[in-house]
Amino acid sequence: MDKKTTTKKTKVIKPAKEKPAAVKIEKKPAKAKEKAKMVEPKMHETAQPKEGQGTEKTLEIKTKPGIEKYYESIGRRKESTARVRVYTKKSTDVQVSDEEALITVNDKPYKEYFKTNRLQNMVEAPLRKLKSLNRFKATVKVSGGGISGQADAVKHGLARGLVLFDINFAKKMRKAGYLTRDAREKERRKYGLKKARKAPQWAKR
Repeated sequence: MDKKTTTKKTKVIKPAKEKPAAVKIEKKPAKAKEKAKMVEPKMHETAQPKEGQGTEKTLEIKTKPGIEKYYESIGRRKESTARVRVYTKKSTDVQVSDEEALITVNDKPYKEYFKTNRLQNMVEAPLRKLKSLNRFKATVKVSGGGISGQADAVKHGLARGLVLFDINFAKKMRKAGYLTRDAREKERRKYGLKKARKAPQWAKR
């Protein structure tokens, strides 16, 4: 019988590939979110020695002289716009009579700017309602429209400024109607008519 020839398979061993050396990646620490910085007056450092201790730094807040705190508001009526700034009255301010408010309109006293008593009373109305005619002072820049619309705009802006000063004033101001923007304005002219509503005379023949 023929002998079966057996062939041995030789395994070829391939050289192992060298793995590249692992590179360590250093993670950078996450940056903390920056908090919103409040605008503060400039701080000035001065050294003041204390008893039994060395010199320590103390902080002094420097504020600009001549700047007063105020409450600003806008008042409107017809074509007029008034920017009103309300201040608390100080002893160093100009003294006026008890029946007169300290209000300047376009760099003039309000009684010079508004000549008639009706317009003057209109401007004073929010202060008189609170019975504090001499407690506050106000500066006003008003433009546009006529003298009557400007007086109403000043009244509207002054009432809004007083409410910003103290929210408890809102109830009286609202009840008196000083916080409501009066939307009544001149109606536009229509074609075929002489004015907004006025028509030319009609003739039968």
